[in-house]
Amino acid sequence: MTMKVRIVFMVMLLIGAFYFTFFYTEEKQAADGSSLEMLNETPAEVASAHTVTVILERVYLDGEVSEEIVQETIWSMEDFWAAYEDWQLMDMTEEQIVFQKKMDDISPLLKTNGYFGISDKGVLSIFNGRPGQAEIIQSFFQIDVKKLESKRHDDLVKGIPIKSKQEYEEVLEQYKPYSVPK
Repeated sequence: MTMKVRIVFMVMLLIGAFYFTFFYTEEKQAADGSSLEMLNETPAEVASAHTVTVILERVYLDGEVSEEIVQETIWSMEDFWAAYEDWQLMDMTEEQIVFQKKMDDISPLLKTNGYFGISDKGVLSIFNGRPGQAEIIQSFFQIDVKKLESKRHDDLVKGIPIKSKQEYEEVLEQYKPYSVPK
């Protein structure tokens, strides 16, 4: 090769190296169709994976909050956020992320062991088990027991089982007219 050809070749190599060092980014790689996701995992990609504890809080209509704890390895932030797009971000640290979702249903606890009843103070409440034998999970409003029909009062003393969201809402609506005004 002649000296001029060698010089032209070297200049082209330097320009190419300069371009790839300073101007060629991952966005341009993706636009070129050669994104990193299409390649096999490299040691650098494996090292960039990050494991976090994800806490999923489900808040039910009856006020019950259930918590699920999951260990997630984040390979791609886009994929991670897409997986939890239906959840609301509540808190985030380097090691832990807390998401919350409002559920349009009553809690599984209520469906299996929840009963509407009346407390000793005359408050419409939900009990974890039959009233009188169990703890109060949630309280609603004071009931005017004098206005209450004896059958309805007996039902509350015995406990009204809650098996669905519909039953939950129906009982609240049935007893709302008997509430004591504040």
